[in-house]
Amino acid sequence: MKIRSIHIYSPNGQRRDLQFKVDGLNVITGRSSTGKSALSEIIEYCMGRSTFNVPEGIIRDKVAWFAVIYQFEKEQVLVAKPTPSRGGASCSTAMLRRGNQLPIPVFEDLSINTDDDSIVELLSRLLGIPENRTEVASEHSRASYDANVKHTFYYLFQKQGLIANKDQLFYRQNEQFQPQAIRDTLPILLGVSSHDRFEWESKLRIAKRDLRISNKKLEQARNAVDTSHEQAIGLHSEATAVGVIGSADENQNAEAIIEALRSVLSWKPEKVPDDDGSRISLLEEELAQLRQDRRDTQARIDSARQFAKRAGGYENEAAEQIDRLTSIKALPNNPDSGEWQWPFSERNLALDSPLAAVLLNELETLDKELRVATGQRPKLEAYLAELTAQADDIAAEVRQKETELSAAIAANEIIAQMGSRNNAAARVVGRISHFLETLPPNEELARLELENRRLINRVTQLEEEIGTDDSDERLASILNNISAQVTRFIRKFEAEFQDFPARLNLPQLTIIFDRPERPVPMSRTGGGENHLAYHLSALLALHLFAAQNNRPIPRFLLIDQPTQVYFPSEKIYKEADGSFQKTEADADLNAVRRLFELLLKYTQDDVPGFQLIVTEHANLRDQWFQDALVEEPWTKPPALVPEEWPNLDGV
Repeated sequence: MKIRSIHIYSPNGQRRDLQFKVDGLNVITGRSSTGKSALSEIIEYCMGRSTFNVPEGIIRDKVAWFAVIYQFEKEQVLVAKPTPSRGGASCSTAMLRRGNQLPIPVFEDLSINTDDDSIVELLSRLLGIPENRTEVASEHSRASYDANVKHTFYYLFQKQGLIANKDQLFYRQNEQFQPQAIRDTLPILLGVSSHDRFEWESKLRIAKRDLRISNKKLEQARNAVDTSHEQAIGLHSEATAVGVIGSADENQNAEAIIEALRSVLSWKPEKVPDDDGSRISLLEEELAQLRQDRRDTQARIDSARQFAKRAGGYENEAAEQIDRLTSIKALPNNPDSGEWQWPFSERNLALDSPLAAVLLNELETLDKELRVATGQRPKLEAYLAELTAQADDIAAEVRQKETELSAAIAANEIIAQMGSRNNAAARVVGRISHFLETLPPNEELARLELENRRLINRVTQLEEEIGTDDSDERLASILNNISAQVTRFIRKFEAEFQDFPARLNLPQLTIIFDRPERPVPMSRTGGGENHLAYHLSALLALHLFAAQNNRPIPRFLLIDQPTQVYFPSEKIYKEADGSFQKTEADADLNAVRRLFELLLKYTQDDVPGFQLIVTEHANLRDQWFQDALVEEPWTKPPALVPEEWPNLDGV
């Protein structure tokens, strides 16, 4: 993607055309305030940026439409946008045309037919930016987004205030959120985040979504089974109470209970002896016993925990005492024997004192007791775990007996209401029949569990595939290759620190020189000429890599007023006015010529066909420089906007 031409339109239909060579060096030089610096703003505006940053003055006052024709390998794309309405700061509507050789539209043909989002999507696709998604960790607040053509702007424009800025390497790097956007999207543009990885991540998102749905369905199915089990226990108790089924075995599982209920379906009315209430009494006794067992178990748990708490306090006290007694071992050793010596002993101080023996004996005793206490802790923890499990089992039995008791009481109430046991039994049998008809089949739960395991395995597999991606290593390798070219270009500029390896640092978005004694970032270097060299070296190296590896970054770079650093002052630089004489009189002519020779050779040797557009105040007599001029040096006139054009408001 390159710039074929720029066109501006007056409100009465006049047009100004600016044609560029799509291959090689393009130079526009001349007086200040003639519109040179506005060219980058126009290009960016017509690449899908809604914000209108064209400087206030004659351009805003006299230009009604802006248009740029972009040259791709197989087609041209024209994007035209109107100047925002008076006082407006943005415009998101545009006109779009595509074709092999596009004619320049006349004013009457300009009309809105699209918007910036569509422009961005088209240019991104024609550039070849792959389907992608920035990688943002889940703990970060910013959202993931797609990299597109607007994320190449950082590497296409070097504005006047940026070109020699030691604290800022890339365009818009000083704006909020933009540094992180550069870090997020540059690896995608350099080919680190592969299309395969995006496909894996897309499949992983789908698989995780399906797994969440499967987990919900499986949970519902298991809850239904648990509810059905409780209902089955209750119905079994009712059936027992009305005499259509025998008592359940204490260890009877869910399948056995269901089978017992199925046997009820063959029940026929018969004379059944009345229940004397013994079953309800029996269930109440069993429930009371279980509740007592639960209280006893909980009491043992509380006692064990209290004991563990006291034991822990003893361990802490003993450990502190041992630490205090052990400190005496910090006293010096006997220089003759190498053994620890007690400084208050008789042979050291001529005093007869048993204190050393007492203290050491106390230390040994405490150490043994602490080992015993610590050794008992695993047994205590195992005992607590056993009691906790036992309490859980008893709680489950209590819930089951409560269900059985409730069902038995309900059955007796039914018997009383129905007038006879057979009538009550018939009603219970009917409820059992309905329950069995609506019972979820085991095959459905098994199918859901199988599908859930399959999705878990799928998510695990995709996570492993993404985890084995070597993105970090490939990014480091690419940055090393680019850094090597940065070093080479800095040497061509003959800049300071040219003898040390230069490194493009992505986290800090700067150039760092690796000196043997310490690294030196660009922000700690001096001299505008050096900063210019570092900026251009970084961008040229980046575009070199992109071109050699067919990466989706446009093949043009616009540099605004780079030779200002070779003049004694900004005032003298602006007064050069594109003349030979002032350039030769005031500038470091060798440095100016070296800069443009390097840029020209870059488009011829390093990246053949690359498009460089340079806006300047300097001018050189060399024929190759004159061949690079887009137009004669801009004065007033000529300039970007003819003075005779009317204002937008008709004044």
